[in-house]
Amino acid sequence: MTEVSLGAMPSFDVVSEIDMQEVRNAVDQARREVATRFDFKGTNSTVELGDGEITLQSVTEDRLKAVRQVLEEKLVKRKVSLKALDYQKVEEASGGTARQHVKLVAGISRDKATAINKFIKGLKLKGVQSQVQGDRLRVSSKKRDDLQATIAALREQDFGIPLQFTNFRD
Repeated sequence: MTEVSLGAMPSFDVVSEIDMQEVRNAVDQARREVATRFDFKGTNSTVELGDGEITLQSVTEDRLKAVRQVLEEKLVKRKVSLKALDYQKVEEASGGTARQHVKLVAGISRDKATAINKFIKGLKLKGVQSQVQGDRLRVSSKKRDDLQATIAALREQDFGIPLQFTNFRD
């Protein structure tokens, strides 16, 4: 019987990534819709994509909510998870307008990685191991079926961030 080296074990990575091209497209679509929709006329409503965040602005908090709704619709259509959005506090902007920054959350934080690790251990699947590697998790097992069961369980659990499963290796 030969030893199986750890590198040859079936494995996959758990990541939390955002397709920035799709975010850009969604923001552009939202900006266009806000600019042309009748109910936004004269509200100075804007949707701006900055570095790692989206800024929403409008004349009132109510209109701001409507802008947010337009943005979320466009993101969902482009398969960008709304879990990737971290809404900051609504703040007063110049001229009595309302502004809100929306941080784009990518990568798995240390806290989330610990929670996911604990969850995987709690599944009690024999031989399934997971370790944190930067902003991702590597999950490995001798049995491919156990890895697929792990992915299925992770999909059903809500960790508050979008999860993707990449680099599946047999």
